[in-house]
Amino acid sequence: MAPDFSISDLRQVPQFFDTVADRIWQAWWKRHGVPEAYIVARLRENMTGNDLPIALVAHRGNAFLGTTSLLVSDLDERPQYTPWVAAVWTEPDARGQGVAPALIERACAEATDRGHDKVYLCAAPRRRDYYLHLGWHPIEDDVGPLKLTVFVRDRLPRSPS
Repeated sequence: MAPDFSISDLRQVPQFFDTVADRIWQAWWKRHGVPEAYIVARLRENMTGNDLPIALVAHRGNAFLGTTSLLVSDLDERPQYTPWVAAVWTEPDARGQGVAPALIERACAEATDRGHDKVYLCAAPRRRDYYLHLGWHPIEDDVGPLKLTVFVRDRLPRSPS
């Protein structure tokens, strides 16, 4: 069954910019004392050019459902890995509707379309089973101060042109 929502590049739906910036900041950076302005500036990097970074937005019309990004690097401890699926967020009332898996798949397809053979992501230990269920393979555990797991996925078939 096809999802009843769309996934768009943030450049095509800039009306969601402030919401995406807020969710990323609230979920991962605020508690570490990172100013919201820093996240806004980093997200602005997604708004120009055609290569990485890119931000994707799941939406049902004008209703924001979730976001993820595809970045050159998401873990300072592992600069040799690229690209990364990062900042996967689904609005609480949209959870369980396939939003996060669809965003992740789209990010992986974007990596493949850009010629990457592998794509990486890192997650807290409590999210390990979720990513295993989605077909990700752990390659390292206990990385960095947050003790993250690094996962990899091999190239997906290219999307039709």
